[in-house]
Amino acid sequence: MPQSCLYFGRVMHHRYRPTVHRFEYRTMSIYVDIDRLDTLSHGLRLFAYNRFNLFSFHDRDHGPRDGSPLRAWVEKVVGECGIRLGDGRIMLLCLPRFLGYVFNPLSIYFCHDTSGDLRAIVYEVKNTFGEQHCYVVKAGATNAVNRVMAHSAAKAFYVSPFMDMDARYDFRIKAPDVRLGVAIRHQAADGVGMLATHRGRRQPFTDRSLLRALFAFPFISQKVIGAIHWEAVRLWLKGIKIRRHQASSAHDVTEARSA
Repeated sequence: MPQSCLYFGRVMHHRYRPTVHRFEYRTMSIYVDIDRLDTLSHGLRLFAYNRFNLFSFHDRDHGPRDGSPLRAWVEKVVGECGIRLGDGRIMLLCLPRFLGYVFNPLSIYFCHDTSGDLRAIVYEVKNTFGEQHCYVVKAGATNAVNRVMAHSAAKAFYVSPFMDMDARYDFRIKAPDVRLGVAIRHQAADGVGMLATHRGRRQPFTDRSLLRALFAFPFISQKVIGAIHWEAVRLWLKGIKIRRHQASSAHDVTEARSA
């Protein structure tokens, strides 16, 4: 069964059109069992659950964002797509809070059934307008170890003012193990608009690893929102047209399809 851990790695965005633009930065993510966060935090000095610490996780940063436990929300989201998990483990890949702050552009839930098979993946996407949307894919009855899963979904949520809404996302992902691998391609009518990847290597979820992260990735959560705005300025200076914000629809779940 999957266990909570950290991933040290890199995020890359490569924009192909209308102007080439690329950036890459080092990052750290947490991969946690959403039902065992309290137990996890009790064994650590530098990480806390629903309270302040150097690193922390708060339920209100995800799902319904009202501070309620996340499991019922995840089960409701995948249930809309006909997926039942029983009491299987739900793992979440995301950024932690650092000194009380976090912005997660993308959080990914890996949802297992009682036997341990991966049944669904939920991509929880946020934008800087405070909105959120989920893309859900059925994974089938498989443990998915060392198997790359490919699926697609029509773009249904405004994220970047520099990307068209008339597009689709092509996802390629492996269930996290020793290594982490996620790739998302933004495909428009005139071709590939952007490729984003997140790669990493597993580290133990210990105070020692968190201390390493403190120095290797200083102010990691604050740097994410800073990088979003800095790269937006660079794109604007390159003359890329800005698309007006389109408010999120009332239905906040889109089902993805296996490729």
